[in-house]
Amino acid sequence: MLRHPQVKGPRLGLLGYSKGGELCLAMAAFLKNIAAVASINGSVAVTVIPLCYKDKIIPTLPFDEKRVKVNQYNILDYSDILNDPFQVPGHQSLIPLEKVEANLLFITGQDDHIVKSKYHATETCKRLQAQGKENFQILSYPGTGHCFDPPFFPLYPIGKHPVFHKWAVLGGELKAYSKAQVHAWPKIQAFFNKYLNDK
Repeated sequence: MLRHPQVKGPRLGLLGYSKGGELCLAMAAFLKNIAAVASINGSVAVTVIPLCYKDKIIPTLPFDEKRVKVNQYNILDYSDILNDPFQVPGHQSLIPLEKVEANLLFITGQDDHIVKSKYHATETCKRLQAQGKENFQILSYPGTGHCFDPPFFPLYPIGKHPVFHKWAVLGGELKAYSKAQVHAWPKIQAFFNKYLNDK
C-alpha cells in the first residue's frame, strides 16, 4: 500500500466495513505504519475464517446456528448466533487490540443484526481504557443497522447474510439511518485528516 502512487505515506489510514473492519483492526494489531483505523460495524474478534499471520493463528469466534430467529415476515435474524467474544475461554478469538498503536474509531449501528458492534466496541474500549490507553473513540447510532454507507446511499434493512447467503435482517430504519450517514461521514473524514496529516 505504501508503494501505491496515490498513497501519500509514511503512515496509513484504514477504513473497513463489517469483515473489512475486522481485518483493518487485525492489520493494525500486527503491522507497522498504520496511524488510524475506522471500523464500521466490524467485529473485534475473528469471524468465519481463522486469521493467520506469520506463526500466529487466531481461531474464529464460535457460533450456534440454532440460535437463528425468524421474524413475523419469515426473515431470518442472525443477531444472537455469535458467541460473546469476551466470554469465550481464554478470549482466544479476540484480535489483540491492546497491541494497536494506531488511533481507533468505532462506528456502530445500535440496530445491527449481524454483529453486536456497539457491544464489541464498548467492551473493547473499556479494556483499552483499563490499560491506560486513550487511542479510541466510538460513534454509535440508534436506528442504524449493519449496512452503513456514505450519505444518500439507500437503506438495506434486509439483505443476503454475508456468510449463510440467506435473506436476513440487517437492521435499521430510514430516518435514523439517513441522519447517521450525514453525521458520520464528515466525522470519519476529520478523523483521518487529524491523524494522517504530517505533523
